[in-house]
Amino acid sequence: MTAPATELFALGDWPLRCGRTIPDAGIGYLQIGEPNADRSNLVLIPSSYGARPADLAWIAGPVLDSERWCIVIAGQFGNGVSSSPSHGVMGLAEQGWCVSHADNVAAQKRLLEERFGVSRLPLIYGWSMGAQQAYQWAISHPGMVERICCVCGTARTAPHNRLFLLSLRQALTADPHWNGSGFTGVPEQGLRTYALIYASWAASQPFFRTIAEGSVEDHVEQQWLPAYRRHDPRDLIAMLDTWLAHDVAPGADLPAALGRIHARAAVVACNRDLYFTVDDMAADAAAIPGAGLHVLDSVLGHRAGNPHSSPAEQQQLRRIVAQLLQAPPPAP
Repeated sequence: MTAPATELFALGDWPLRCGRTIPDAGIGYLQIGEPNADRSNLVLIPSSYGARPADLAWIAGPVLDSERWCIVIAGQFGNGVSSSPSHGVMGLAEQGWCVSHADNVAAQKRLLEERFGVSRLPLIYGWSMGAQQAYQWAISHPGMVERICCVCGTARTAPHNRLFLLSLRQALTADPHWNGSGFTGVPEQGLRTYALIYASWAASQPFFRTIAEGSVEDHVEQQWLPAYRRHDPRDLIAMLDTWLAHDVAPGADLPAALGRIHARAAVVACNRDLYFTVDDMAADAAAIPGAGLHVLDSVLGHRAGNPHSSPAEQQQLRRIVAQLLQAPPPAP
């Protein structure tokens, strides 16, 4: 299908939890399908790392029926469509800037209430950083959320996950063009190292055994590097910092916080995900009352949660979502 155009919802001056304010902030979003008369069919999809709303439009059809649901894909701050450092309105952590998922969720809430007139969501579906935002929604606005489907993402960034993120940040900021607050030129060396690190974690070891011997570097050059070259490297860093800071219960007991989630929940792991392990996701699911844990069997690893060109994983996700939507919503 051809995705509709991404729109920008104006937020005005937007205060962040870190103490900074984004002037004339905006959140990019894409709408697929139409809301029904009582606005009870809107499904929210928060964006994943590096994704723009159009990148996730494939979900309409293979996973969610756009004839039944009005699907709204919302871009997080820093992704180059919503307000981002590349727009000249935000800095990085080096200047005291850090966007939290609480900030992203607050902006999405205003979008849904003011643009769509929605006060209750039948489903929030998110992969990776999108799953993190789904957890944040269920914690921050329990009265609005009936169901969450959290695919390959956890409620708190785990220590091993932090090491991965720090290695990516180090790859970019070790480039000769880094000046301590930004870049004086395109960080080609940093981006290439960054792409090599990212690819090595994003797919599984069995997946890379399917790549012809000697061509792994070419695979990264052709399939991974272009996806990150399209971003301003400052935006890549800003989104890394949001991921690093992610914690739905900062300084508090995470299982206790998850135990207060009211929404029906499907927690979907992949057996070969190196970022968000089955053990980490199973712990989240065990803490959420009535949550179902589902494990995808896929050599795609973390990317099994975003199978835009893999029908087998799409069918697994569609079944899980259909089962979740059949469950009665919690009482208001």
